[in-house]
Amino acid sequence: MTNEYGEILRERHGHVDVITLNRPEAKNALTHVTYAELADAVATSTARCIVITGADGAFCSGDDVKQVMVKAGERATSSTAPAIAPRLTPAAGVLLNTDIPVIAAVNGAAVGWGMELALMADIRVASDRARFGELFVRRGLCSDVAGLARLSQLVGREVAAELLFTGHIIDADEALRVRLVSRVVSHESLMATALDIADSIAANPPLAVQALKKGLRTALDPYWDELGVFVSTNLARLFASADHREGVAAFLEKREARYIGE
Repeated sequence: MTNEYGEILRERHGHVDVITLNRPEAKNALTHVTYAELADAVATSTARCIVITGADGAFCSGDDVKQVMVKAGERATSSTAPAIAPRLTPAAGVLLNTDIPVIAAVNGAAVGWGMELALMADIRVASDRARFGELFVRRGLCSDVAGLARLSQLVGREVAAELLFTGHIIDADEALRVRLVSRVVSHESLMATALDIADSIAANPPLAVQALKKGLRTALDPYWDELGVFVSTNLARLFASADHREGVAAFLEKREARYIGE
């Protein structure tokens, strides 16, 4: 089939859409284009289940530092940049509010917003090569909404606090132990396992599945728009900080960061 996107792929397998982040040269780091395409692919899907994965051995390494973080920092410190009203980001809004069940097939590193993406799925299946990390603190930033709400819901407040405050990366076995993922399988069997689960979901009555997903959202989720305003307000402040600039510079220069609390 002809792919309608440039930085992701969307392929239909029966009643299941497989969405693949497709920037393998950058470990599937997200640009503004990737975010927009991901949001559109989920919003326009007519499938009964969606599987999200990454190309070529990585799930998603988070925001592209040069294309997203550096520019965001420049906007935050610019006196002429147009003001953007605090809000839940469109990609997060679509992923968190879709009534289609979403499975994350985590085939490698899921860090930064890559971990947020995995957390926004209903079910996480991990390859034995998967890695997870909320790296935002290392860039002088706070996580997105899923890192605050979904992560603590899955692993408990204390484990979530450790992951968020330290930025430590954990492997697939540790992710299973703390119940971040539902299962760990061999790398070779990851997609087959994820598609088996997706096919089982898709075989059920779609209206009933959608009602169940709405019910889970009603019972368990916070008010995402309000939390999104909190996150975007704090990110605007943190993007303008010296510590954020140092975190980005240290990453690009491959050295230890020196934070000053400003």
